[in-house]
Amino acid sequence: MIVSDLSLSELPRHLDGDGLRIASGPFNFRLQSCVTDIAPDFARLYAHHPLLSDDEFIDFHVAIETGRGLRGWLRPQARFVVDGVEPFTPLPQSQALPMIEWGLNWCITAYSQHVLILHAAAIARNNRAVIMPAPPGSGKSTLCAALVNRGWRLLSDELTIIRLDTGKVIGLARPVNLKNRSIDIISDFAPEAFLTKPIRDTTKGTVALMAPSAESVRDVAQMATPCWMILPRYKAGAPTSLVPMQTGTAFLQIADNAMNYHVLGVKGFKAVGQLVDRCRHFTFEYSRLEEAIARFDLLASED
Repeated sequence: MIVSDLSLSELPRHLDGDGLRIASGPFNFRLQSCVTDIAPDFARLYAHHPLLSDDEFIDFHVAIETGRGLRGWLRPQARFVVDGVEPFTPLPQSQALPMIEWGLNWCITAYSQHVLILHAAAIARNNRAVIMPAPPGSGKSTLCAALVNRGWRLLSDELTIIRLDTGKVIGLARPVNLKNRSIDIISDFAPEAFLTKPIRDTTKGTVALMAPSAESVRDVAQMATPCWMILPRYKAGAPTSLVPMQTGTAFLQIADNAMNYHVLGVKGFKAVGQLVDRCRHFTFEYSRLEEAIARFDLLASED
């Protein structure tokens, strides 16, 4: 059974009751929310994700609760609570949906020390993965969303998870976070994709979430072999340019984006070193999405 099997009347009852038990890659979470306005968009974003039975283990018990006191009514707020812990300050209830995504990213990063976690997007073609670490404003999520809408498989938009034993990339296939100008760019580029309505005045600016493809969710259990690490950068008017990166620079880029590198210690150092050895490394500058996709497709066909 998957989320889309629930009717739009059933979904709010589950959220406001015992919660929805959902699998996302190797992680299981239960989501409860008394802010049931999120139900229609949540149903579209997670339409293809499997629902879990009551006896399956849950990694994260997540709840979106209303603000305390007057904040339940006056300029109402939403609070993210996981297993009784409230790691963030409350946000306006209009931001409850992206709050779930930001919160789940926090859960995985804070509690998963058996894997290497990179702040990077990851996509795959024929189970060979491209890892794209990049700072905010680089065009990483825009490029990731565009590639997913042209046949690449979404592993993750924000967190690239690497197994320590095999070095494989583990998929999550959760929604893609788009910000500011990227929202209109992807809406025009892929009108068939589902994007939530823009949510304004967040700490990240205006945000919207794009649903992962059905194929990405269906194949999420297929781990991918990391083959390329590409550092993307959008620059208006720039020609598409893919330039090899030196190994030492690539190591530093990956280590700087490894969110639990310092926690893993020697294991983290070895994991980053092995990842560098497995991959070819590039910087990538682009301004036109169709040209960027053509270059990625060519790269995938060369090896």
